Amino acid sequence: MPLTAVAAKAATPREKPYRLSDEKGMYLEIAPSGGKWWRLKYRIGGKEKRISLGVFPDVSLQAARERRDEARKLIEKGVDPSRVRKAQAATRRERDANSFEVVAREWHAAFSSQNSDSHALRNLRRLELHVFPYIGSEPTATLDSPSVLAVLRRIQKKGTIETAHRVRVLIGQVMRYAVSTGRAQRDVTADLRGAVPPAAVKHHAAVTDPDELAALLRAIHGYTGTPVVTAALKLAPLVFQRPGELRLSEWKEFDLNEAMWTVPAARMKRRKEGKALGPDHLVPLSAQAVAILQELKQLTGDEGFVFPGLRSAKRPISDMALSAAFRRMGIDPDTAVPHGWRATARTLAVEKLRVPAEIVEMQLSHNVRDSLGRAYNRTQWLDERRGLMQQWSDYLDNLRTRQI
Repeated sequence: MPLTAVAAKAATPREKPYRLSDEKGMYLEIAPSGGKWWRLKYRIGGKEKRISLGVFPDVSLQAARERRDEARKLIEKGVDPSRVRKAQAATRRERDANSFEVVAREWHAAFSSQNSDSHALRNLRRLELHVFPYIGSEPTATLDSPSVLAVLRRIQKKGTIETAHRVRVLIGQVMRYAVSTGRAQRDVTADLRGAVPPAAVKHHAAVTDPDELAALLRAIHGYTGTPVVTAALKLAPLVFQRPGELRLSEWKEFDLNEAMWTVPAARMKRRKEGKALGPDHLVPLSAQAVAILQELKQLTGDEGFVFPGLRSAKRPISDMALSAAFRRMGIDPDTAVPHGWRATARTLAVEKLRVPAEIVEMQLSHNVRDSLGRAYNRTQWLDERRGLMQQWSDYLDNLRTRQI
């Protein structure tokens, strides 16, 4: 008699496995643990064999019978369904091994060491958030441009166009890696150049008008916050460095007698190789900068962080301390932010002080093309950079006191 769904559901485990027969070689096997498997017994090539048709109740009686009938059609043609399954499983394994996600993670593991840890982590996170859920299972060999464009459009609709461009670059890097390892024929992102509108570039707000700069400097010098934050606010315009480089500075990096700040390469904004093997960045200190540091040193000592936190000297001031001070002074972030001092210096030092742009760029630690090489420039232009830093500090003092 054919098996019924009620009987299959009512079957209870025993000490040993047993079977409930259906028809045409199919039966339900009940294990002592309570598990129930649909199986098909058949003969092919003179040998008796068995295959699984699924687990009850995930696979219903009707679904199991449909699988049985499909298998019997193969047997009638002399095809072993067990071998067909093995071939299909091998195809799936190959497909999975060449999927975009597998290739992307392999690429990331191979090349992420070229970037800083934080940058490599951001790249992987972008792939995990924006790419893998949609095309991660697609083989790189069959991935096409419309599928990638759909990923980018999804990001674009969220209003993060810059992220869409970064994701396109990442997908392109993965696809070129797939080509080089024989798992794709071409980089399909090459067809998508111009498919996403350009992102609006928003630079850090910076003051480049001398009169506005004078007012900003007077506000800073009139600030009545903690001595440490006040010193950082006054020093920031004088050194051309990013707020993070200033905030994390330690006294051991400063030689006030020689008026020099040596910023370790590891703390500069560079690729991982540049952080590990690149030169330290030299920041000549003006007389005004040295005076600020000497006064601060009397309060904080000469060890540890130059700008220690209020609660613990073992930690520097927070990364929002200077921005918070700007807000307390009533400075609109669309007008000026602490990071904007570099743009202020780059603009006015060239336009107003007529300092050669190459000297300013070198002091900003930007790449400067030169036939003699950057290393040569770093040493030979030090005198010019000393002159720049003192000239700049004097210019700011004159602006603030309205002598210009």
